[in-house]
Amino acid sequence: MAKRDVCVIGVGMTKFERCARDFTDLVREAVNGALQMSGVAPEKLEQAFAGYVNGMSTQGQRALYSMGIGGLPVYNVHNYCSTGSTALHLGYQAIASGMNECVLAFGFEKMEKGPLEKQLAGLKETIGAAPDVDKKPPIAAVMFGDGGRQHMEKYGTTKEQFAKVSVKNHRHSVNNPRSQYQEACSLEEVLAARMVYDPLTILQCCPTSDGAGAAILCSEEFAKKQGLSRPVKIVAQAMATDKMEDFAMGPLGMIGVGMSQRAAKAVYEQAGLGPKDVQVIELHDCFSTNELVTYESLGLCEEGQGGGLIDEDQVTYGGKWVVNPSGGLLSKGHPLGATGLAQCAELVWQLTGKADKRQVEGARVGLQHNVGL
Repeated sequence: MAKRDVCVIGVGMTKFERCARDFTDLVREAVNGALQMSGVAPEKLEQAFAGYVNGMSTQGQRALYSMGIGGLPVYNVHNYCSTGSTALHLGYQAIASGMNECVLAFGFEKMEKGPLEKQLAGLKETIGAAPDVDKKPPIAAVMFGDGGRQHMEKYGTTKEQFAKVSVKNHRHSVNNPRSQYQEACSLEEVLAARMVYDPLTILQCCPTSDGAGAAILCSEEFAKKQGLSRPVKIVAQAMATDKMEDFAMGPLGMIGVGMSQRAAKAVYEQAGLGPKDVQVIELHDCFSTNELVTYESLGLCEEGQGGGLIDEDQVTYGGKWVVNPSGGLLSKGHPLGATGLAQCAELVWQLTGKADKRQVEGARVGLQHNVGL
């Protein structure tokens, strides 16, 4: 069956930070921002897809009820770090299939420290290839740190190259008022920061964050009825999971290199576009090591050459691509359920010329990448 074009006509998000606000308050700000940008009345929403990781059942309904929005189907989504983009993907499918004309995707999180340890406590027994969950450093840092180590051993990548990713993203976040951190740091400061798990210092690890993000998706016909002649379109979207052979790759396979490659290949084929057609990218930099290896997974360079892109400033303003103009997860923050929607929001603002001081000149095609383990 042929897919319909899917438009994103409204986005919103809160500032990412550690805060005392209730999740319903965070959702209200993000959803109201998306509704205001779109001009869509709440009663026009046909379905809603709510993403969150920490919380009781049916929190999506509760959040919308607090806004006076009810009567529509609400699907609650949990896919760990990719929860928000999974909610977005379900909304995309609802429009592309012709099932709905206008839907809401939103994500939120009130974070706890160390939630990944709780979620992955049984991973070693499940697949027999997990890192040692009894190690003192956070399990996520161990996984992505080991991925970085394997890249260093295999390709000669250096600690300095990983650290430069953090320097870049913290520099980008200075111009993002919604970023948890808005302070630049030097290469020397990143390398000298407290070591979490070699080669990752604390400035190369995403912070614990609270926040929410939202997007209004609709058909092209619906967008025209709203008076929007040139809405942002999702021209392709793909979702992939690990294959069993990925785990044989060692640490790099454990952090999603294989599934990122497959998702990128699928989305390029669907869109009829490639990396050279893209100007701005929001990708999953939960740790600096993951951003660098993801350059390769997304086809920005050949395998093993990610370090060269960061050395040559090809992934910042003035380079071939601007990667994580928002500051990325490293500096903007990573409230799990909200991250995918926040990435979407940043790309929509970039493609509509509304990114203020972060604006990427000539941005016409954006690429989003989100990983959940």
